[in-house]
Amino acid sequence: MAKSARPTRPDPDSPDAAGEGEKKERVLWEKTRKSLIERLNNWEDQRTWNEFYQTYWRLIYSVATKSGLTREEAFDVVQETIIAIARQVQKGQYDPRAGSFKAWLLQMTRWRILDVFRARKRQPSLADRRQVETEDGADLTLERLTQEKDNLLESIWDREWRDNISSAALERVKSRVSPRQFQIFDCYVMKGWGVKKTAEALGINAAQVYLAKHRVGNLVKKEIRELEKQML
Repeated sequence: MAKSARPTRPDPDSPDAAGEGEKKERVLWEKTRKSLIERLNNWEDQRTWNEFYQTYWRLIYSVATKSGLTREEAFDVVQETIIAIARQVQKGQYDPRAGSFKAWLLQMTRWRILDVFRARKRQPSLADRRQVETEDGADLTLERLTQEKDNLLESIWDREWRDNISSAALERVKSRVSPRQFQIFDCYVMKGWGVKKTAEALGINAAQVYLAKHRVGNLVKKEIRELEKQML
């Protein structure tokens, strides 16, 4: 009798696994956004908070997952962080003179991440099943996170902050320029194709490549400056 095929575990790095992960993330993203808007339903300027979510959710989510949280836990942190910020702003409790918005957002995010670790501590079986690591493999236990001189979370935050601001600026500019111009910019600047390859692939001349680079690039730089000044 032929041996039955042994079931294999899906490769987490395979395209199918990656696709499933992205699909799950999109579902959680939309669920979090809807839940957040519902909780902000009776507040003024809901549109501003929706835009705030669009701008900063990835930053909070990335830091939370790199601190060792699951996707579900990270999206909970996203929602609770933004709700807490909205409440403080609504009550006039945010004082720009006390420090930068970047530092304040980090602190608000840190508290919500610590809340998850505290909840895990009350559930030993869950804590035992999961090892909390950063992308560099360093342990991020609750004790280490609460040490005043520990700068590990800050270093993760700084990297993610820069990446998030750049990505948010690109998304905003993308909606303000023609799809063609953004495509040229993406091929030449983001993908690094070079003038000749970009021109040949898109059926344009070199002057059009340089024009798109100049126009879109300037808009991106301007948007980055605006984002860095927001709520400072």
